[in-house]
Amino acid sequence: MSTTTPIAAQSGTFDLGASTTVRRLGYGTMQLTGPGVWGDPKDPAEAVRVLRRAVELGVTFIDTADSYGPFVAELLIKEALHPYSDELVIATKAGLTRSGPGDCGRSAGPSTCASRRAASVVLTDAQYAALSAAVA
Repeated sequence: MSTTTPIAAQSGTFDLGASTTVRRLGYGTMQLTGPGVWGDPKDPAEAVRVLRRAVELGVTFIDTADSYGPFVAELLIKEALHPYSDELVIATKAGLTRSGPGDCGRSAGPSTCASRRAASVVLTDAQYAALSAAVA
């Protein structure tokens, strides 16, 4: 029986802090949403397939943000990948707002970022670990 190395493994790895290692080839979810990073994608089932395929190919780092959709990408991640493997890291960002397709503003105060982080944890049903201090 032969085993094959996942394609993403060929990119190598990097460390996020002292205890988390991810593959260099990750997947960014911004374009999984509707046009202008707004609303649901035209084909949500295809978006779910894309996320699952990325992980099948060895991706261990998924990048998202609460402003992608808003919240659409996070819900797609949960639908596609939950329960999460132990090696999968989902990184979310906060501080941008969207009021319509193609419209992007800033709202990055500490309380806003904390509440959006909390919402992301609920939406993805993932555990929270601060990465900002770990990445220089």
